[in-house]
Amino acid sequence: MDLWTALQALILGVVEGLTEFLPISSTGHQIIVADLLNFGGERAMAFNIIIQLGAILAVVWEFRRKILDVVIGLPIQPSARRFTANLLIAFLPAVVLGVIFADLIHEYLFNPITVAAALVIGGIIMLWAEQRQHEVHAETVDEIRWTDALKIGFAQCLAMIPGTSRSGSTIIGGLLFGLSRKTATEFSFFLAMPTMVGAAVYSGYKYRDLFVPADFPVFAIGFVTAFIFAMIAVRGLLKFIGSHSYAAFAWYRIAFGLFILATWQFGWVDWSAAKA
Repeated sequence: MDLWTALQALILGVVEGLTEFLPISSTGHQIIVADLLNFGGERAMAFNIIIQLGAILAVVWEFRRKILDVVIGLPIQPSARRFTANLLIAFLPAVVLGVIFADLIHEYLFNPITVAAALVIGGIIMLWAEQRQHEVHAETVDEIRWTDALKIGFAQCLAMIPGTSRSGSTIIGGLLFGLSRKTATEFSFFLAMPTMVGAAVYSGYKYRDLFVPADFPVFAIGFVTAFIFAMIAVRGLLKFIGSHSYAAFAWYRIAFGLFILATWQFGWVDWSAAKA
């Protein structure tokens, strides 16, 4: 492993960790940054699976106490069973639609122009969702109804379009469906666990031939970096939303998306052949 490859892995690990759980689209940022770094091909596909696992491990660690309480309480606590059922209900739409459409979406939509357009559109929707009057009926994740979980699950499916943001779809969906900002954010984190692990296992098996021992040092750098920076991002976001709305992230999405579209429109960067 040369120094440049290690630096690429480090940069992409930082990008994954910082963006995975913020409503700004980690996939979109990975596509753009990887293209700028000329980090692509089969190695990149395997690498992305590994760093996503690093990011999700940070959430598992951050919420380990809640997870342990749910696991212990499943046989005896209705609230633990309801919470688990809600996660499964919210998880199912992504499983079904992901298996059906994942390859088509990856083939035709994984490019910087799609990402940029989705960033702008998603930012505008986020601003609208934040400005409307909220009617909250779930102040904690234990108060979420199964109908809320199902609607959030379908909202999550929008994130199959790169640039939309999985966390953005579920958080804004949660706000629209009556969850408090903190509850929508926490449920998004919990829903990320089965969704991302399931996607990683599915992709890992499908592309298992891409994992070669020579690349393990590169994977290790990305995995550890993604874990560390995802932990920073999760803790920072939970603290931030205590006194702020998501408007700042919406404006960032719009500005970043418009910048990418401008570089394409004026020929400053050739995105025409870019792929994840």
